[in-house]
Amino acid sequence: MSSLKRLVDALRCLPGVGPKSAQRMVYHLLQHQRQRGLHLAACLEQAMQYIQYCQRCNNYTEADHCELCLSTTRDRNTLCVVESPSDIAAIEQSNAFNGSYFVLMGKISPLDGLGPDDIGLPRLVDLVASEGISEVILALNPSVESQATIHFIYEMLHTYPISISQLAHGIPSGGELEFLDGITIGSALRNRASLNA
Repeated sequence: MSSLKRLVDALRCLPGVGPKSAQRMVYHLLQHQRQRGLHLAACLEQAMQYIQYCQRCNNYTEADHCELCLSTTRDRNTLCVVESPSDIAAIEQSNAFNGSYFVLMGKISPLDGLGPDDIGLPRLVDLVASEGISEVILALNPSVESQATIHFIYEMLHTYPISISQLAHGIPSGGELEFLDGITIGSALRNRASLNA
């Protein structure tokens, strides 16, 4: 197989990149950006070799613990549980949360062969018990598997003296009711907020 074909096939491992997109990327790099292509290859190789999971929260890091876990300015009493490191990045961009995180690296999905141990739920329970966490926020994506995971986590943690909550799901800012699906509207109704002080 030629180097060109191997590179096109290699790029297809990325989400949303089909054969035509991969081919366009390769031709662009070869025609206009060879130096940047070499830089990209070096960065990719370094990242694949040195980036690992944080020993405390499972976020990506090059050290034993990530920067968020090492920070002395974050609230250690509040723990936000997410599915993947990309969820941490999204929450951090909001500037609305200053606690710590725990990354599940997935959700319970019997069809995919993922159970509680596969996504680190025993580690989560140990973390809550050992660090004196007072609040756990379950920030999982709205799906059937996520709701099953949330229920399982609640069952594991509800005997601890902590507050357990989940993100509200419903109507996005600027959304119009007539364009929303019934599941989104139902979730918004169930998670409605009181206007009473």
